[in-house]
Amino acid sequence: MADLDKNPLTRLERRRLNYPLIAVSVILVALLGTGTALAIRADFWLGAALFGAGIAIFVLVILIHTAQTRRLAAVDDRKFIRWDAALPEIQRQNVNVEVRELARLLGVGDDQLADLLSAYIVAEDLALRQIQQEENLPLMRHVSIGRTPFDAILVDQDLITCIEVSFLVTPDVRQEKIEAILKKIAQAKKNLIEMKSRLRLRLMFVLVTQLSSDEEERLRNVLITRRFTDTPVDIDIRMLDFEMLQKVYVSEQG
Repeated sequence: MADLDKNPLTRLERRRLNYPLIAVSVILVALLGTGTALAIRADFWLGAALFGAGIAIFVLVILIHTAQTRRLAAVDDRKFIRWDAALPEIQRQNVNVEVRELARLLGVGDDQLADLLSAYIVAEDLALRQIQQEENLPLMRHVSIGRTPFDAILVDQDLITCIEVSFLVTPDVRQEKIEAILKKIAQAKKNLIEMKSRLRLRLMFVLVTQLSSDEEERLRNVLITRRFTDTPVDIDIRMLDFEMLQKVYVSEQG
């Protein structure tokens, strides 16, 4: 529980039932129902219609209030997000895997891994800045849903968007990479279900590219043919040009 208290998304206050409001609501419905019945018995159809409309409006208000209460209760479930769960060792391991894959695709030796590592870190940082700018929502990096880590998340009430960033130097995304990401989001959803959380999840796959126009078009065709239909949540694929990101966030500020 101490870890949950440190989570800045946690709101542990529990809402209690408002019994006086419930009692007043029951009495009001009873009075409106009685008025409707008496108006019908007296053949006062206009009065019956007015009483009936009052009941309908009251029921609509109750439904709206209930939906809002459930949404706020789901927001309370954000305590399931582990603020500091993505340990440095895990982050380092994930980055090293990505960098070594880039080195393989580019055909470079170990002596250039440091440069690739720097480029990858910069690309991820600038991509997440751009996503936060576009979405205009709180963005947190390297956090976990349950115990499943993601590069970042966006928080919008009870909707959590899980972000995975990949740096591409060729117009292709390995099917193994896609399957690994889909497996992560499926596990995150399973984690929330097991914890009886009402949070909703969405997946955002951000591709930072260094491609020509023709290669970008080929990549789009590749993404169409890849199997994203098995994802258990809605998925949003974003393509960002690395050169554009550097111009926006580095060159103009330099």
